Amino acid sequence: MPLRSWVRGSWFEPTAEGTPVHDAVTGERIDTVTTDGLDMAGVLSYGRDTGGAALRDLDFHERAAILKQLGLYLREHRDDLYAVSKRTGATLGDSKFDVDGGLGVLLSYGSKGRRELPADTVLVEGPVEQLGRGGQFVAQHVLTSLRGVAVQINAFNFPVWGPLEKFAPAFLGGVPSVIKPATATSFLTARLVELIVESGLLPEGTLQFVCGGVGDLFDHLTDQDLVSFTGSASTAQRLRTHPAIVGRSVRFNAEADSLNCSILGPDAVSGTPEFDLFVKQLVNEMTVKAGQKCTAIRRALVPVDSLDAVAEAAAARLANVVVGNPDDESVRMGALASLDQREEVRRSLKSLLSVGTAVFGDPDHVDVVGADAERGAFVSPVLVRADDAERAEPHEVEAFGPVSTLIGYRDTDHAIELAARGQGSLAGSVVTADVDFARDVVLGIAPWHGRLLVLDRDDAPESTGHGSPLPMLIHGGPGRAGGGEEMGGIRGVTHHMQRTAVQASPKVLGAITSRWVRGSERATGVHPFRKSLAELRLGDSVVAGPRRVTDEDVAHFAEFTGDTFYAHTDAEAAAANPFFDGIVAHGYLVVSLAAGLFVDPEPGPVLANYGIDELRFLTPVYPGDELTVTLTCKAITPRGDSEHGEVRWDAEVTKQDGSVVAQYDVLTMVAKVWP
Repeated sequence: MPLRSWVRGSWFEPTAEGTPVHDAVTGERIDTVTTDGLDMAGVLSYGRDTGGAALRDLDFHERAAILKQLGLYLREHRDDLYAVSKRTGATLGDSKFDVDGGLGVLLSYGSKGRRELPADTVLVEGPVEQLGRGGQFVAQHVLTSLRGVAVQINAFNFPVWGPLEKFAPAFLGGVPSVIKPATATSFLTARLVELIVESGLLPEGTLQFVCGGVGDLFDHLTDQDLVSFTGSASTAQRLRTHPAIVGRSVRFNAEADSLNCSILGPDAVSGTPEFDLFVKQLVNEMTVKAGQKCTAIRRALVPVDSLDAVAEAAAARLANVVVGNPDDESVRMGALASLDQREEVRRSLKSLLSVGTAVFGDPDHVDVVGADAERGAFVSPVLVRADDAERAEPHEVEAFGPVSTLIGYRDTDHAIELAARGQGSLAGSVVTADVDFARDVVLGIAPWHGRLLVLDRDDAPESTGHGSPLPMLIHGGPGRAGGGEEMGGIRGVTHHMQRTAVQASPKVLGAITSRWVRGSERATGVHPFRKSLAELRLGDSVVAGPRRVTDEDVAHFAEFTGDTFYAHTDAEAAAANPFFDGIVAHGYLVVSLAAGLFVDPEPGPVLANYGIDELRFLTPVYPGDELTVTLTCKAITPRGDSEHGEVRWDAEVTKQDGSVVAQYDVLTMVAKVWP
């Protein structure tokens, strides 16, 4: 039966036969895929009109809560996904890498959305810029959700992680998604989508699933839509030049396979912890997911004097890798995703072996446990040693499977030069205990890399590894790697939003951004610390002071705190300081005195002060100066089902001549209701 698509709020069952999909282990036909009969224009319109509207009715915190709930729901059903994943050729470890990695993205964005974004649909970026002398003409950058659909074109190697790493930041950014899986492993993505639909957690239209070819989908893209692609560089080039992409300036993000490298430092000779770490990491990257990772190590750059030792150690570890049916507990490496993929790997290996020698493995033969080596898409791990580091093939040909090439380098500059010949990579690593070598290499190759890991004996116990993208870090790279980026924490959310510079009066800008802006009106009266979150309003203020600073205050603070820096204790030395005219009050004395002025001491809705942001001391305070503080409610952030929320207060301390002494934000927890 053809796999179904989830579109326009219901399951679409094709009547055409479609392209067959096979079990990677047994070769058995599983199902077919086709999008014949699907109205692609209708799919996109439904996403924009129904899904987009539903998401824009939710603020960042509400969207984040849904992502967290979905992640927890799918975690309860991950054994189901593991079972289906076996048919892609994945071992249990491979399946966890894919499935748990995807769930981790959902949970990470669920957490980041609550902690780092406001309870709003508008995201403010950067400080308010004063454009006029009087302070009544200001500007700020704001980000709003695009009114389109995020179209995913996914690769076959991560049928769970791939869709979820694109979906989570799009959903949090307020943009619905259309998932298009790769044919070879589409049945696993289909099961993922079935579970998501069964959860009932997502608002209608925020996720659709198109199983089969893209058909005429690209023809119906608009300037508000986005396309996120993962796959080969050649396919990325073809898609990004589609007339609709070019003509309508559709945002196109590509994450393409790349010739990632790992560099062994000259200090990491045989017998050192770093040598062992390098060999272990190399073999893991070759065998996890049968080497079918866009971040896998394709080029192992090794000092010429260490080539023999690395080849011998890696071959010894590879000899212990059992290849076969993932149902067998002894199996460490499963099959490639398809027979077509096996043939592609073999073709690429022929090119690599034309300029090198296999130090382990035979591309045409592999011993398999629990399966037929020919019916299943099995291939042996193959470690190639390049005859000449300068030949083009190792730096241009990627065998997307359990294959890596050892390449010798002469010195640091040569290692950097060879790494750069990959023409852009998603990930790279440097394994060394020499910090100078690490610094030189990282800064030398960073322009060609999206992510770099420096591995040594200190960070190894906690390292997530060379090939593991993390939701809080960017996943992407320049040049051959596609020139785009995914995830990266909140950066990935903003890819789905439009940045707009808004110029207005402080009052209007505050209304747009849901933040009080300096220069707007302040409301005084009841002390704002007596107001619950339900009663508090932006602009609620208290003005307190003046409070005279005395010599005794400064001397006592110095003695009490131990801060006897000369500018606070030695009049002659302080006067010699080019910034002061004599003894000055401690900055933190100023902040403490300000708190004493604005605080309402009685029990009330303000529960705790949990920090200060953006503190700046602008003018020295001398004994005899009088301080006044103005505290204004700047931003209010409720916290979901919690009984309290966060309030950000603008604090401005001035002295008798009106000059500003200090500016900062005070962060407090405030009860939603009181009593």
